[in-house]
Amino acid sequence: MKITEYVEILAQEGELLADTAERAGTDTLVPTCPGWRVSDLLQHTGAVHRWAAGYVGDAVVEPGPFPDAPQLAGAELLAWYREGHAALVRTLTEAPADVQCWTFLPTAAPSPLAFWARRQAHETTVHRMDAEAALGGAHAPLAAEFAEDGVDELLTGFHARPRSRVRTAEPRVLRIRAADTGAAWTVHLSAEPPRTVSGDTGDPADCEVIGEASWLYAALWNRLPLAGPGVTGDLGLARLWSETAGI
Repeated sequence: MKITEYVEILAQEGELLADTAERAGTDTLVPTCPGWRVSDLLQHTGAVHRWAAGYVGDAVVEPGPFPDAPQLAGAELLAWYREGHAALVRTLTEAPADVQCWTFLPTAAPSPLAFWARRQAHETTVHRMDAEAALGGAHAPLAAEFAEDGVDELLTGFHARPRSRVRTAEPRVLRIRAADTGAAWTVHLSAEPPRTVSGDTGDPADCEVIGEASWLYAALWNRLPLAGPGVTGDLGLARLWSETAGI
């Protein structure tokens, strides 16, 4: 996907998050983030937006501290969130294509700017789903290409890091298939961090998860149950994912 496409999605998803949060009310509990209220969701996402914009806008090449969010509520918190989201969209739009700054996932990206545009588009989309969960409604649909991209970032990026807690005592294989896009991933589980290979490697799968890319996106990010007729084989691996894959 192009940087401009990620930024456009970030702009749309951030506005939808704010609108949904406003409708839900900032004191409402967020069932997909136990212990959080909508105010926590806005504080977290607003801080992430400012954190990302700082790396890109100031071309910061070393990791720095995560910013604190102000203790605001109601309309003031929503305004603070919207201000940071708009600033991030503006920063990514105006940044030079060759800007050099810190990034943090092991997956290769064409550039640091591409990394941050992609990461913030998905960060904001996932938390938009959290706002919808607080409101009690269904998730707004995702484009299949973007959903597939988010599954890939999760599997080959976040869960390639040593901090991933998805481990098995003995080697196991989890295969993920997007029924609508044709994408597949083979996830090798063991006592080490998961190792994901794009495509169907031909290795026998202990558990297979098949569904449309948008469902895979929500389920693998633990925003919907990883269960149903599309999950076959050793269902214990699906439960393991749900219990340990939280980011």
